[in-house]
Amino acid sequence: MSAPLKETAPAQGPTPPPAGRGAVRPGDRRGEGVVLNVFSHGFLALWAVLIVLPLLWLVLSSFRTDAQIGGSAFGLPRNWDFGVFSRAWEKGIGDYFASTVIVLAISVPLTMLLGSMAAYVLARYTFRGNRLLYYFFVAGAMFPVFLALVPLFFMVKRLDMLNTYHGLALVYVAYSLPFTVFFLHAFFRTLPTAVFEAAVLDGASHTRTFFQVMLPMAKPGLLSVGIFNTLGQWNQYILPTVLMQPQSGDDPERYVLTQGLIQLQQQQGYASDLPVLFAGVTIAMVPMLVVYLSFQRQVQAGLTSATLK
Repeated sequence: MSAPLKETAPAQGPTPPPAGRGAVRPGDRRGEGVVLNVFSHGFLALWAVLIVLPLLWLVLSSFRTDAQIGGSAFGLPRNWDFGVFSRAWEKGIGDYFASTVIVLAISVPLTMLLGSMAAYVLARYTFRGNRLLYYFFVAGAMFPVFLALVPLFFMVKRLDMLNTYHGLALVYVAYSLPFTVFFLHAFFRTLPTAVFEAAVLDGASHTRTFFQVMLPMAKPGLLSVGIFNTLGQWNQYILPTVLMQPQSGDDPERYVLTQGLIQLQQQQGYASDLPVLFAGVTIAMVPMLVVYLSFQRQVQAGLTSATLK
């Protein structure tokens, strides 16, 4: 006698987990995203306020008088007198500005040339001592400038380059090379090898391959590190203070902007002219602010391209 047939239940998919305390609902995820966005945007807004307000206060203080600055720290200027910038320029800011431009016109291109060549060789060629040289440059980036001020002063003095534009420019190059090599080394490693091999097969020399093929491909990285070097050397104060002092009565003053602002403050004495001092700081600040705002997208592209390739 055959066993009675039983009806088989239809196949069903996996049973969804019960909606308990451990379950994550889509609404909860959206709520977490909203909270995170509010927190991040609020932090960025606070950061922008902390940066913009001091800069705005500095520029507005250039148009105020000493009485207005002493009476109220946050009052608006009554008379918008642009002649204060002319007074600041005539009191020495123009000479300090020219000295800074001369030094950077020597140091920044030389830093970029030597740094890119060293980074390219260390990144694309294999030879004995490659990693040792690379770590040597990296160690230089971690070396504090304060530890070398005394021997650096006597070394530059022995070379008879104290209070000279080229002497300060060479010191800038030496202290900027470690960061430049470290930054460009990672960038050159991301460049496609097939382009390099094609240039070699076409008969291009190593020099021509570097300047006409690889260097144009590294333009975003070069622009980024060039902006950083320009900002760092423009705002440098310790090295010019040590190396750009007149050595005799006949030696002319070749102060850069950071030195010149301190010198301008000391020259005022008790007869202070704060608007002129604020105008001088504004003149020193505006060029670098314009440079960074003009190339901020290129800087961001150079910083992210090495990680995206």
